[in-house]
Amino acid sequence: MLSATGPKDGVGWPTEGPPEVAFIGRSNVGKSTLLSSLMGRKGLVRISADPGRTRLINFFELTLFDDANVPHPIRLVDLPGYGYAKVSKEEKKTFRPIVQRFLEDRTALCAAVLLVDLRRGAEIEETELAHFMRDHGRRVVLVGTKADKLPKHERKPAAEKLAKQLEHRVLVVSGETGAGLPELWKRLLVAFAPTKP
Repeated sequence: MLSATGPKDGVGWPTEGPPEVAFIGRSNVGKSTLLSSLMGRKGLVRISADPGRTRLINFFELTLFDDANVPHPIRLVDLPGYGYAKVSKEEKKTFRPIVQRFLEDRTALCAAVLLVDLRRGAEIEETELAHFMRDHGRRVVLVGTKADKLPKHERKPAAEKLAKQLEHRVLVVSGETGAGLPELWKRLLVAFAPTKP
């Protein structure tokens, strides 16, 4: 749809409408690859060889069809990554307010997918983000990425360690192989479903 930093900066954020799910994680955690795989459109999400290239909030609108072929518009939102050493201190200062403002103020936001590299596990940023989102009533879907970079016997222990660190069920996915994507879509569909009064 569009890219912007703030609700009124440049073209601004799109008018709130369809339910939204945000994707957040460290630079080079695989957000762009995962989003491209989820949408089944290579090249739609820019994937750079240099980590930390996503500087704006990027909005993607999709239409899902249920079993009765009824269309349901939704939005996936790619937030800037964090924690990459080569990004200047000035740029790092701008990332946090942009992301924090979106997570706090966006009323259409129904969940956030927190991506964590299984090889690294959760660090202070991931812990703070998970608590921040829960404190603001945001549903969290915890996703472990880069599992294909680990030996098979290390994947399950790494996922269990991450789940314990963030006290949350973890879903292991790979944007490269497609592993875990059907389960992730199921969880997103639950998040998109309107809450019953």
